Amino acid sequence: MEIQTIATNDFTVSQRFKALLGGSIGNLVEWYDWYAYSAFALYFAPVFFPQQNPTAQLLNTAAIFAVGFLMRPIGGWLFGTIADRKGRKVAMTLSVLMMSFGSLMIAITPSYRSIGIFAPFLLLLARLLQGLSVGGEYGTSATYLSEVATKNRRGFYSSFQYVTLIGGQLVALGIQVLLQRVFLSKADLESWGWRIPFVIGALLAFVAFYLRRHMEESQNFTKENGPVSERGSLKTLIKQHPRAVLTVIGLTLGGTLAFYTYTTYMQKFLVNTVHLTKERSTMLIFWLMLLYALMQPLFGWLSDLYGRKPLLVGFGIFGTIFTVPILTTLSHTTSETHAFLLILAALIIVSGYTSICAVVKAEMFPAEVRALGVGLPYAITVAVFGGTAEYIALWFKNAGHESYFYWYITGCILISLFVYTIVKDTKTTSWMDKEARK
Repeated sequence: MEIQTIATNDFTVSQRFKALLGGSIGNLVEWYDWYAYSAFALYFAPVFFPQQNPTAQLLNTAAIFAVGFLMRPIGGWLFGTIADRKGRKVAMTLSVLMMSFGSLMIAITPSYRSIGIFAPFLLLLARLLQGLSVGGEYGTSATYLSEVATKNRRGFYSSFQYVTLIGGQLVALGIQVLLQRVFLSKADLESWGWRIPFVIGALLAFVAFYLRRHMEESQNFTKENGPVSERGSLKTLIKQHPRAVLTVIGLTLGGTLAFYTYTTYMQKFLVNTVHLTKERSTMLIFWLMLLYALMQPLFGWLSDLYGRKPLLVGFGIFGTIFTVPILTTLSHTTSETHAFLLILAALIIVSGYTSICAVVKAEMFPAEVRALGVGLPYAITVAVFGGTAEYIALWFKNAGHESYFYWYITGCILISLFVYTIVKDTKTTSWMDKEARK
């Protein structure tokens, strides 16, 4: 029998593979564009903010990074509504095009020396567009990947959202390594070479656009026969699913802060606090992110076998106990090997959250408000805690109290641990199973 005729839950193996590929690759492009900003901020900060203090320059770029996150709740609402009313495929295609347009803006924006205050203003505008886009991407791709998976493989399938999310950062770091070590001098990279990754991000949109145009729509969406007025309705979401909305916020709080600390901010931490060179910091983070990406399907598979709750509780317990010791030891280490092992240990702990957070949220809502229910409360939480992680960390450092940030992370993880312990395991209470029995 040919592969195209083998069906599982009305989806052929070929269709399921294309769905996974389209959802994942498009997600990778989105997150590559998002992380390119953070990866190259060390180089373009002086171009847009000419202060002499390097920490002050990074604070300004981090502030714009954080402001970009403020658009994510709007993106979560906008694209979540589109996904629930018009289809996951439509929303995912629009979001990747918007993200790449933001990258193109950054690539062509002149320096502060050329156009003055308009330079950081255009940088801010580009990040607002990207924030709107990525705010919509998470909810729609999390929903889509969870819906196209088979019942017993939802954790495994949905883990690829973070594989490609991390993969986007890996591609950004990989391009940075190539530019640093092979193609450009340090002077060229700081002068104009930092624009190259943003041009690449804009061009990659065409690949993602093609893949998403040709993937199948989620059958959970096409089979949804509830009232049209309730699809993607914010009123319906808040009125009928308030507990689920609050649960998403609570379980996201500690996980998103830990994730952005050990990924986005860690490169700067290694340069500013551990005093590694930019090049060594980039290389160290690259290999760590590669290992981290490879962990996600393993943890997702474990959640399919043993449930989602044990992984979340494990992250909560170990994150609460070990965050301060790991970051304190890391801040005083002089060995790259020790730094590598400490960050790797932290990433293993965080994988208990990142590998399954998408499917846990998707399993908590019915199809008519699933993308909105996943995307909006998640985006609000990430905007408040994940998007400000880098800024708060740098603010504490600038104030001479860097260790306060370690305790801040610990407190947020502890709050999430409380949520993990009281919620039911979504593997056994999934709305998708209820929809399949209709």
